[in-house]
Amino acid sequence: MAEYAVWAPEKDRVRVLVDGETYAMRREPGGWWRADIEDNGPGSAYAFLLDDDSTPLPDPRSLWQPNGVHSASRRYDQNSFWWTDQGWTGRTLAGSVLYECHIGTFTDEGTFDSAIEKLDHLVALGIDMVEVLPVNAVDGPRNWGYDGVGWYAVTENYGGPDGFKRFVDAAHARGLGVVLDVVYNHLGPSGAYLDRFGPYFAGSNIWGPSLNLDGPWSDEVRRFAIDNALMWLRDFHVDGLRIDAVHALRDTRAQHVLEQLAVEVAALEAHVGRPLSLIAESDLNDPRMITAREGGGLGMTAQWTDDIHHCLHSVLTGEGQGYYSDFAEADLAGLAHVLTRGFLHEGTWSSFRKRTHGAPVDTARIPGHRFVTYLQNHDQIGNRATGDRLTQLLSPGILACGAAILFTSPFTPMLFMGEEWGARTPWQFFSYFPDEGLREAVRKGRTAEFAEHGWGDVEVPDPNAESTFLDSKLDWTEHEQEPHATLLAMHKELIAIRKAWPELSDPWLDEVAVDVHPEARTLVIHRGRLRVLVNLGTEEVALDLGATITRILLASEPTASEQSDITLPGESFAIAVLAD
Repeated sequence: MAEYAVWAPEKDRVRVLVDGETYAMRREPGGWWRADIEDNGPGSAYAFLLDDDSTPLPDPRSLWQPNGVHSASRRYDQNSFWWTDQGWTGRTLAGSVLYECHIGTFTDEGTFDSAIEKLDHLVALGIDMVEVLPVNAVDGPRNWGYDGVGWYAVTENYGGPDGFKRFVDAAHARGLGVVLDVVYNHLGPSGAYLDRFGPYFAGSNIWGPSLNLDGPWSDEVRRFAIDNALMWLRDFHVDGLRIDAVHALRDTRAQHVLEQLAVEVAALEAHVGRPLSLIAESDLNDPRMITAREGGGLGMTAQWTDDIHHCLHSVLTGEGQGYYSDFAEADLAGLAHVLTRGFLHEGTWSSFRKRTHGAPVDTARIPGHRFVTYLQNHDQIGNRATGDRLTQLLSPGILACGAAILFTSPFTPMLFMGEEWGARTPWQFFSYFPDEGLREAVRKGRTAEFAEHGWGDVEVPDPNAESTFLDSKLDWTEHEQEPHATLLAMHKELIAIRKAWPELSDPWLDEVAVDVHPEARTLVIHRGRLRVLVNLGTEEVALDLGATITRILLASEPTASEQSDITLPGESFAIAVLAD
């Protein structure tokens, strides 16, 4: 006997269609409908019929949609998978190095099983946690993942729910944690049937319909999102969630949905006996996001920090269009500021927003590891008109300098797949909806968005074309060739040094100092007795560090040092140890 249940608080009649037979459901308190049915076990096909409408609708909480998001749901037994990670004790975000990947373009095959074959590469690189772009069910054969509509179901495009569990299990076997990207701020444009069942939606944002988090009947809508988060952490054994665009969550209730989530995840963490991380993507520059609940904050473990990325990007590339304008103007002084403060905009004027933005970080109370930092990520590459990586913009020497700043920072560093060897394959925006009208809307919308961000008349690859997707797949032969092999070795050494020297994993921003010379294009970053020396200019520079240099841990080019003096070639970095 199996229980079928669905939340439909404003319906007068709900029936469930199971393996071709229709059954009446009983109304229960809180707007739920239930029925106990003798079905054919896991794999049984089912759908719901609402009032007198004869259209079968998939379960909003369906765990398995093998035939697509418009088709009947299938019963899935979460307990049937044979896990082998019983000894897994988890990974804390503090001290970790993250690696972001999109399963569909990580390998030629684009599946969980083929991705497993690359996990040893991540281990050898020194990665601690792999962050996977959304895997929930989406309409169509290819997508970034942010247009999901079946939040509880794993897309068949990558291998379905068992495939994802195999991936997580294999990662744990290699000592890798898994962070899953989840989207609660909107639903995709095709297959989002939630509003047929009840008042799930409350308006929309630029991406699609948004959840009713604070209006009538919102208790169960909040549960819909929170239960989904708990499912990934509990039933799929993931170690953390990256929550997409939390600034788009509309919630005026006394306890914000993110704080409610933090409370319940803390309880689950105590039960499963391993750390569970919540990483918010937020552009609010609000320190309360990553302040502990005991300190009056929302209790997120960390947040993505675009201010640091924007400063690094504008300094390394010289770009200043669109939202890079303030960061380009701040230049090296701005980079020094974010390396010690986290935010550039902390109650200051944002020319892109045309208003003041953000608030200061209390660096004595908020550690740097709560800021996830990157030179590149899926957004910052894919939201460029042609999806070009830094490899297309920078020399190998400047790429190495950027990596050195990233991995010696007090923040939690993250790489985007292929960045470690300077991949030259683009990562473009791609999707494909079966509906032709939607495809045309996506095409026009992306072109308009790129124009708004200052890309002018650049020809934008058609997001619907299969070639746009295929061109975005990694070329795994690149890292064996030069200059990729040297850059890969450099990343391995930087990560190893970060883990070997506690000065570099020390998260306290108060302990970091940065000296800059705008004309010479140099930075000297103070990390305890270590100095990270970066020459972004093309000319050789001589620096006096004011103390005896006892050792050069790593240099991207040959350097000469004597006593406290060091000579650094153009477009290079060195990490020096000073005498106590």
